[in-house]
Amino acid sequence: MNPNYGRRGLNSHEAQELMTQKPNTIFVDVLPPEHFAKMHLPGAKNACVYMVSFLDDISLIVPNKDAAMVLYGSSSHSRDVMAAMEKLDREGYRNMSFLEGGIAAWREAGYPLEGAGPHDSDDPQTRLALDDGIYVVDAGASRIEWAGRNPTTRHHGTVRIAGGRLEVENALIRGSVEVDMNTIHNINLEGDPLHPVLEQHLRSDDFFFVNVFPSAVFTITEGKPKEPAWLTLPNYAIRGQMSLRGVSSLLELDATINRIDRNRLAIESHFDMDRTQWNVIYGSARFFEHLGKHKVFDLVSIQVVVMVEKQW
Repeated sequence: MNPNYGRRGLNSHEAQELMTQKPNTIFVDVLPPEHFAKMHLPGAKNACVYMVSFLDDISLIVPNKDAAMVLYGSSSHSRDVMAAMEKLDREGYRNMSFLEGGIAAWREAGYPLEGAGPHDSDDPQTRLALDDGIYVVDAGASRIEWAGRNPTTRHHGTVRIAGGRLEVENALIRGSVEVDMNTIHNINLEGDPLHPVLEQHLRSDDFFFVNVFPSAVFTITEGKPKEPAWLTLPNYAIRGQMSLRGVSSLLELDATINRIDRNRLAIESHFDMDRTQWNVIYGSARFFEHLGKHKVFDLVSIQVVVMVEKQW
């Protein structure tokens, strides 16, 4: 390796001097294009390190692997620029430097920025903060997926959310979500003669008895944040009463809530629930003997995504 090549960190003053004194140096912003459009260093190019096409994008910006470039990311708390340099190092790029502290340090030093909102606040989008208000469930955009098992088989499918309403006050959540049990649907047996048999069985009194109990309702009595409220880990602990098949029983789960835009939230949770708490006992060895091939495991796996929109 050429001894003049290698990675080195530049503080904002050094990077600004290099930009002025060696204008052929290529500055590369490794953040997403929407952030780049909002703010970036003067004359910088954009290649998002989170994109699968990152290396191809870099090759268009810097076709000569010996060309001098300075990469920068968000801040000293983000590993974006280090990840970018590791990828480029494996591809043979050798004349790389990076801006210490990223665009946050550049802003703090008072150096100019370009873009549509260079002076706007810059939320790093790592932790959740909820606005107080009433949020209505978007049933069409929400979904529930389920999976049930026996000793040799796994069946999976969906059931639709009918609606609901949540209230957020001082970061605490209350409200309810309704499920239309008539819509329970199996996916893995579609096209098989047993498909309608299984769906009929699930709707029967052996399982969810939908003729008598067409709806299930989860009433949230307490939803509180888990600290620190990372956006990619469960960030809320939710506790409430699940009313299903005429039985109300405690249900506790962890959820990951993310803001989709200014007024929309996505609430995701995946968990196993013991169906026998709601008197859905068909095939359970805790309640029946000599089941033979009719065993059905007590735990049902659930993944739910509830989309809500703030109304006021």
